[in-house]
Amino acid sequence: MNRIKEVLEQKGIKQKWLAEQLGKSYNMVNSYAQNRRQPSIEDLYRIAKILDINPKDLLKEDLND
Repeated sequence: MNRIKEVLEQKGIKQKWLAEQLGKSYNMVNSYAQNRRQPSIEDLYRIAKILDINPKDLLKEDLND
């Protein structure tokens, strides 16, 4: 499980912008944000770098959250 959607909302960043920065489709980023798909470790690190946060901040510690 990831916190991509939460972090984007906190930073006021649109999924479309993140998709452009990653070179991924909006649908793929939306799938990550909705937790329908999980990004690869490499993409998770790229997302964290783009958002200027620690990669760990994109992960939920407890799957029940």
